[in-house]
Amino acid sequence: EFAAHVENFDMVITFYGTIRRDKKLFNDYNWSRLILDEAHNIKNPLAAQTKILYKIPSASRIAITGTPVENRLLDLWSIFNFLNPGFLGTRSAFKNSFEYPIQRDNCPHKTKVLKKLVEPFILRRLKTDKNIIQDLPDKIEQKVYCELSQEQALIYQSIVEDIAKELAENQDLAKRSAIIISSLLKLKQCCNHPAQVLQDNSEFSLPRSVKLQRLAEMTKEIISNGESLLIFSQFTDICDAINKMLKTKFGMQTYYLHGGTSRKKRETMINEFQDEQSKPGVFILSLKAGGVGITLTKANHVIHFDRWWNPAIENQATDRAYRIGQQKTVFA
Repeated sequence: EFAAHVENFDMVITFYGTIRRDKKLFNDYNWSRLILDEAHNIKNPLAAQTKILYKIPSASRIAITGTPVENRLLDLWSIFNFLNPGFLGTRSAFKNSFEYPIQRDNCPHKTKVLKKLVEPFILRRLKTDKNIIQDLPDKIEQKVYCELSQEQALIYQSIVEDIAKELAENQDLAKRSAIIISSLLKLKQCCNHPAQVLQDNSEFSLPRSVKLQRLAEMTKEIISNGESLLIFSQFTDICDAINKMLKTKFGMQTYYLHGGTSRKKRETMINEFQDEQSKPGVFILSLKAGGVGITLTKANHVIHFDRWWNPAIENQATDRAYRIGQQKTVFA
């Protein structure tokens, strides 16, 4: 029934989730072309979703992504294994031939060889290329450094001392790695605000965090200039607290998008924010929920309140504002 129905159309558009759920329907039809948008969704070759997409029969395949390599070179192998199975060898052969020599040993020869292999299959488009987009304005990135408040400095130092003590007591490599990762997270939270790292329901006040003070200053300045901005954080509790602070303390027009936001509410907020008639606003987004797939070109300022582990994810989030349709210079 599905195959007969599909015959009446030139194109079928679907979600990755639907493919996972209804894999048999898609596997039982010979498609003339299979196109993956946001193709980094198949960066993990061992994921069930990736394996399902590998198997869908098609005469030709296209993968579209702004981040073909997010974490490691194996991401690229996985996309190529979808496009042209076997072209870059098996997964283990690719690791030994390219991933280890390039990532671990920084081997220029292997980098050159891999580039020569994949280049004929890649059509790369850069926003900086004026032949592609003539009217896209500039993007200016700036790192704003903030001191720790006295309270933050004391908490930071106590976390560092705790780490040293725990590492001295633990010789197991896996446990030591876990201690370091969780401690890095605590240090990030301490830099954000003492209330976040202490988890004691204490006040999310400006004097306790210099970073928060700076955010408030920049936000007020941007809004008073009649411009809009996006604020990203990896922590939903921080997004929530910033949203409440800007709305109640400063009376700003705010929008807040996180993983639990319904699709209907999400679309309503985006339309309201993008509306030329609406007043300048602040869109607060959790990095994972709001970092891809939406256009927020009314904003020409982007603030990353805390840093993600991977710069490619941050760049993708900044590109919610820095994309076709943006008329002003973007400040990140």
